[in-house]
Amino acid sequence: MNRSSDSLAKEEAAAAWAARLDSGAFTIADREALETWLAADSQHRPLLADFCQFSADLETTLPALVAEGRVDAPVAPPPRRRPSPAWRGWAFAGSLAAAAAIALAWVAFPRPVTPTIERVATAATQRQTVTLADGSQVELNAHTSIEFTLTKHERRARLADGQAFFSVAKDPSRPFIVETPAGSVRVTGTHFDVRADPSAMLEVTVEEGSVQVRLGENTAASAQAIYALKAGNHLTAHPAGVVVEQLSTEDVSKLLAWREGMIVFERTPLAEALARFARYHGRGITATSDTANLAVVGRYSLDDLDDFFASLEEILPVRVTHELSGTVIVRSRKKA
Repeated sequence: MNRSSDSLAKEEAAAAWAARLDSGAFTIADREALETWLAADSQHRPLLADFCQFSADLETTLPALVAEGRVDAPVAPPPRRRPSPAWRGWAFAGSLAAAAAIALAWVAFPRPVTPTIERVATAATQRQTVTLADGSQVELNAHTSIEFTLTKHERRARLADGQAFFSVAKDPSRPFIVETPAGSVRVTGTHFDVRADPSAMLEVTVEEGSVQVRLGENTAASAQAIYALKAGNHLTAHPAGVVVEQLSTEDVSKLLAWREGMIVFERTPLAEALARFARYHGRGITATSDTANLAVVGRYSLDDLDDFFASLEEILPVRVTHELSGTVIVRSRKKA
């Protein structure tokens, strides 16, 4: 198993902290130093948790390892004021020798790491920003849910339906993968937006860095088609086709305006514009067939539905009707 010197240094430091925690001799200064170390790198906290659990596991397995000659049990230092607790295997008594033995045992006999799983969901009209266990930040639009799994070898977010903007913490050793019904997006560290729905529609907008999009069999592209996208690229994929565009910085900002609670339409079909508001508010909002393709232009607040409806009646020949059922129908003004 190959590890970089940086990875080994982190593991040895985590082993040393685990030993000091286990010894019970922990001062206020030690606590402050530990908090500083944990905050210095997003990998430190899970590593420390792994070593603490590993030390507990080895209490029962060490005798067998020693008997087989696979590791040498370090000798705990003699007690000063009181005897150490009864034989606890090779008892982490705070000695650096013990810490080094932990690190060596970890390198030689790594145990499986239990995946860290996080689930986050937003309701109607709710946007939320969360920081994941690996340090990545995700901004969720309304009616969006993700399931994030962190393992030793990869980071995986499942986005079945909704929209999210990912600011991925750089970690070349663990790729970050976003799974959707239409395919997956793979990165190691960058900033990008993903919008997906169960009908196999997928939109990916790259703000910074590069991503690799692998489309599934439900899209019009050949099965497992791969697209390499860079900053400014916008990919739209659905059963009818796949389009990749190079956008200006201004156009990227318009697509990502939802992060500020806004939405921008540029000759967007009325039916599509209404669908975006319907999803955000969790309401039934539709257009009649004779108005569905009317072009909507403008920048609107996602939270101010009444203002959007008023603007529609000003710029288009339509009338907004509120039904007793709570749904909203946009009809032609001539037929209203």
